[in-house]
Amino acid sequence: MTSDTVSASERNDSRAPLLPESQHNLKDSDCKNASFSGAVFNLSTTIVGAGIMGLPATMKILGLVPGISLIVLVGLLTNVSIEILLRFSRACKATSYGGVMADAFGPLGRILLQICVIINNLGVLIVYMIIIGDVVSGTSANGVHHSGILEEWFGVCWWTGRKATLLFTTIFILVPLVSFRRVDSLKVTSAISVALAVLFVVITACIAIFKLFSGNLHMPRLFPVIVDQTSLWKIFTVVPVLITAYLCHYNVHPIHRELKTSSQMQSVVQASLTLCAAIYITTSLFGYTLFGDQTMDDVLANFDTNLGVPYSDILNDIVRISYAVHLMFVFPVIHFALRLNLDGLIFPSAQPLASDTWRFVLITAGLVGIAFVGAVFIPSIWLAFQFTGATAAVCLGFIFPGAIALRDTHGISTRKDKFIALVMIILAGISCSIAVYSDIDQLLQKSSTVPNSPTL
Repeated sequence: MTSDTVSASERNDSRAPLLPESQHNLKDSDCKNASFSGAVFNLSTTIVGAGIMGLPATMKILGLVPGISLIVLVGLLTNVSIEILLRFSRACKATSYGGVMADAFGPLGRILLQICVIINNLGVLIVYMIIIGDVVSGTSANGVHHSGILEEWFGVCWWTGRKATLLFTTIFILVPLVSFRRVDSLKVTSAISVALAVLFVVITACIAIFKLFSGNLHMPRLFPVIVDQTSLWKIFTVVPVLITAYLCHYNVHPIHRELKTSSQMQSVVQASLTLCAAIYITTSLFGYTLFGDQTMDDVLANFDTNLGVPYSDILNDIVRISYAVHLMFVFPVIHFALRLNLDGLIFPSAQPLASDTWRFVLITAGLVGIAFVGAVFIPSIWLAFQFTGATAAVCLGFIFPGAIALRDTHGISTRKDKFIALVMIILAGISCSIAVYSDIDQLLQKSSTVPNSPTL
């Protein structure tokens, strides 16, 4: 039997990986050479994305005590859900998230998983490109224009505009990065990305500490302020943000397959989650302390004014540039899983993607093109990002792993596993349902108040 026949037959196997080129087109010694540190950086890069910029706003809603507690709790639940995925992967010999879902729920489970990954990751990539455009070329909201870095440096002209800067970024930075066919090839950019996220945290912390000792900061709220039903429902809107911030499940198996010592994967997950939780807590604490009740949904937008510290303008530029570059380096890691699942959904019986250059190029170019068009024509999708977190992201992060443990096709779930799985599903389902209801209610309230606004 030829290798092509083997590849095709295994693509039809529900336990086969969605993108199996790392196992079929490369020698074992070539594909399983990812180091522990490289795996940690790649998984951490998957976790730390745009979600970090929304975390200070969650502190504004929740207060520091419940806010930090919820960051820790969601991190612990994420660790449990990934441990469930890895354990059931070993039991059914699956090498992908889709394979585990197919083993538990058949082909329909695999397809549902792929659809959720595609919806979530494509939405995330569009958000990344929107933020990059906002940082580089500026943005306008509620009649207020926030200048981008190029506008501040060179003024307003055609090549500092949103379309031109995003087109340049896409062609010369993002396209080369998404052209790699193995996730381990991104370990260097992933390490830089994590370092840039840490740089953002350090600068924010230093500014906050400086202003604190200068007596220019007030003590932030420790607990939420609940005055009516609307403020109560608003508390639940932070849940999709936190779920999205920790979501990395779709890249666990690709990183696991390339790890030199596969038994270290759970340690990789724990190290990554610990690193990211520390970054999240520090960012939330100092970001909210620095800006207080003026903290915006995207805290990066707060860095276009005088911070009240020496070299404020320079620090503002460093923060925005480092974060824009961070997102550029996160983009290919998210794109990798998106391309993997889209190919598995559209071409389930085709030969491995790495051996079909034309298919690889077309899928890659198509996805990058959709993200570019979305970023150009959608001014802001933060609300849509919340809906994505409350639907596709919550399914990927908690509902699907919990359902796999409850289904327990191999009889390996303990009573504790099933209890935790049930708690995860109930908490995630109720919280995100309330979050969606709250978002819809806010939209309806805004639309109903527009006609009644006074005319001058």
